[in-house]
Amino acid sequence: MFSRIALFLLTNFAVLALASVVMSLLRVNSSQMSGMLVFAAIFGFGGSLISLLTSKFMAKRATGAQVITEPRNHTERWLLETVRRQAQAAGIGMPEVAVYDGPEINAFATGANRNNALVAVSTGLLQNMSEDEAEAVLGHEIAHVANGDMVTMALLQGVLNTFVIVLARVVGGIVDSAISGNRDSGRGFAYYIIVFVLEMVFGLFATMIAMWFSRHREFRADDGGARLAGRNKMIAALERLSLNQGQSTLPSQVQAFGIAGGVGEGLRKLFLSHPPLTERIAALRSANATAA
Repeated sequence: MFSRIALFLLTNFAVLALASVVMSLLRVNSSQMSGMLVFAAIFGFGGSLISLLTSKFMAKRATGAQVITEPRNHTERWLLETVRRQAQAAGIGMPEVAVYDGPEINAFATGANRNNALVAVSTGLLQNMSEDEAEAVLGHEIAHVANGDMVTMALLQGVLNTFVIVLARVVGGIVDSAISGNRDSGRGFAYYIIVFVLEMVFGLFATMIAMWFSRHREFRADDGGARLAGRNKMIAALERLSLNQGQSTLPSQVQAFGIAGGVGEGLRKLFLSHPPLTERIAALRSANATAA
């Protein structure tokens, strides 16, 4: 936990320092700089951290996931035993295990602490996957937790949010001054329109960066699932997903941490949180061939 706090503080200082350098190079008025940086940091990181800290509660509420406290049948006992074994192998605390009602084959993990996370599976997964395939999916989600992906994504989103806020205002000020002929008459209505538009544009690029990292993180989680459950089981699980692939119905706040993602072509692929299943399967097979 201490290392996570240290990482957060170091990230904040690094973001503020870099933003300060950028604003100095762009000759932003120093009297405006400190207030803008504080504003950007608060709003840039605030939403991400609140989402992270409340992620378990919100995920349960959004999906209707029911945490298994006392297993009522063989399936629930198997789920708890499998997650417990994989968590021990990954060196993390036992997560809460839940089941949510959903026709699609999917699962997700979330939580602000790798030793106090939540792993949930859909009823569709339990009905349509073998135990070997489901074991691999659980390993994938445990790998997300062990890798600290939820915290890393929150920090990355905070960094991106901060730069979007700062750059939109810096560039907006420059454009507004150029339009007004550098007249020092304060910020007009046009400035706020320009900033709003720039935040939308820069926000799209920020989303592309966040989704690129999310796709990279899925390959790592697949590899982690392969180590915990077996590479052939992980490949079989992804192949099963490819046969039943559709648009994810998970709420947006946990969609990036599901085993399955959306499908898209062209530019839309830049905004997807998951790489194509064919690429994920090919990566595992390539690693399998290398290991052999």
